[in-house]
Amino acid sequence: MSLIEEIVLGITQGLTEFLPISSTAHLRIVPAFCGWDDPGAAWTAVVQLGTMAAVLLYFREDLLKIARAWLASLRDPAVRGDLDARLGWYLVIGTVPIAVFGFIFKDQIESGARDLYLIGTTLIVLGLVLLWADNVGSRTRELDSLDTRDGVIIGFAQAAALVPGVSRSGSTITAGLFLGFDRPAAARYSFLLSVPAVVLSGLFELRKIGEGGGAGAVPTAIATLLAFVVGYASIAFLLRYLATHSTLVFVVYRVALGALVIACTAAGVIA
Repeated sequence: MSLIEEIVLGITQGLTEFLPISSTAHLRIVPAFCGWDDPGAAWTAVVQLGTMAAVLLYFREDLLKIARAWLASLRDPAVRGDLDARLGWYLVIGTVPIAVFGFIFKDQIESGARDLYLIGTTLIVLGLVLLWADNVGSRTRELDSLDTRDGVIIGFAQAAALVPGVSRSGSTITAGLFLGFDRPAAARYSFLLSVPAVVLSGLFELRKIGEGGGAGAVPTAIATLLAFVVGYASIAFLLRYLATHSTLVFVVYRVALGALVIACTAAGVIA
């Protein structure tokens, strides 16, 4: 990969990781339209560490409180009813599905699941499901009402994002809306839940960077830094946006992009 490819894709990762439009899909679609090689699942997983660093920085106070309360709950059962302690347990529970399915289907994820027809289809389908959730969800629940059932359901929704085009934030926000959470609460929990899964995935794939003539360590570090800076701004934007707006703009974008990808792939414009 050239330096310009790394820069463009790093910015793309930062812009799309936290919006419900699928960063993995964009890291497959943008190179396809530009005539570049697919950067691959391993490169994608590592660059996601940049956006995860943005989450860690943005939510540093929340994450520290959650970590401390969760560790305290291991020693003192009386603490387990505290919201921060419960959030710690729900983050652990919610990470199990994506870890298990990611390990079982790792070969398919790195190869066949990156098919452009599949990506176009999942962009459209999840977009319509997100619209449905936004319309039927009561949006009356705050984050402090999260329970074990919610943690399990949203965790399985996150596992669906192993398929490119689904979107990690899109699937978890959708699940949160179906469960009656308001948009900012659903988005906030989505960001927190992404931390363990993406960090573990990125660290696991670090060993593959530079293999087979792929992207080298220095260009990948540049892309990761750009993903961090742009990702931080994206988090702040989405939380403010969802406080007063629906998800309709993201639905329209997903459906339009999905239709374009399918049409261009069928016409042989991209491959």
